[in-house]
Amino acid sequence: MTRVAAVDCGTNSIRLLVADADPATGELIELDRRMTIVRLGQGVDRTGRFAPEALERTFAACREYAEVIRELKAERVSFVATSASRDVSNREEFVRGVKDILGVEPEVISGDQEAEFSFTGATKELAGRADLAKPFLVVDIGGGSTEFVVGEEHVRAARSVDVGCVRMTERHLVTDGVVSDPPATDRIAAIRADVEAALDLAEQSVPLTEARTLVGLAGSVTTVAGIALGLAEYDSAAIHHARIPLERVREITARLLASTHEERAAIPVLHPGRVDVIAAGALILQCVMERVGAKEVVVSEHDILDGIAWSVA
Repeated sequence: MTRVAAVDCGTNSIRLLVADADPATGELIELDRRMTIVRLGQGVDRTGRFAPEALERTFAACREYAEVIRELKAERVSFVATSASRDVSNREEFVRGVKDILGVEPEVISGDQEAEFSFTGATKELAGRADLAKPFLVVDIGGGSTEFVVGEEHVRAARSVDVGCVRMTERHLVTDGVVSDPPATDRIAAIRADVEAALDLAEQSVPLTEARTLVGLAGSVTTVAGIALGLAEYDSAAIHHARIPLERVREITARLLASTHEERAAIPVLHPGRVDVIAAGALILQCVMERVGAKEVVVSEHDILDGIAWSVA
């Protein structure tokens, strides 16, 4: 057994997994898993820079995670940064801050690497399931980007595209710093157009319609699943491997797009940090399901974070 700590820093959230990994059995024994909404990508699509307050929120979460990693005595630590961290002009400030707090330099990975980690984390448990046909299409809907990965036991093709719940919200649903509640029809259509264009790009590299099982990852997908299941509070165990039909996803997306901030905030499974971005995230999921012809999405709580843990183990 190797005790590892994996940190996944995305556009909207930062997450930690500390686990004992046994490469001989393929078992990952979870000791601590937590998530903090830090909105690191706040304004990045417009300014090309990390905002000072977004960096401070992220560093505060890193300080909390550093304490957990020390207490649990992780032998190896990996910090992976994704979409928002690739092209910002003040990236060095981010790198220096993380290294000072956690003692490791963030690895700013490419979309292809992100896809590989996501596929490994999501499908390791599903590979032996007789009720799930292959190939798998793993779709990881993040804050700034969405990854598409097709494969059986290993990745066959992957593509990352620049549509995510935060990026689409900031680009189309925010006016003078305020989110449209509910958004006008033309704004919803603009998100759809961006997602469809991104799917066209993804399809150049990834045979989306060849997939027999769609596996959905990350907060937008798990939140839609929690709503579909009617949960009174967020329950990771209930959501993990839930199968949500397309018609239910359409109903929930329509409800979210027609709701106000207060109505969304009252949904029990919805994390406060996702209230403003969940409608765009749900719409991305719906567009993906319609394009690939998926009748349902298999929801996984195991994703890029688990893939990072395996890579460091």
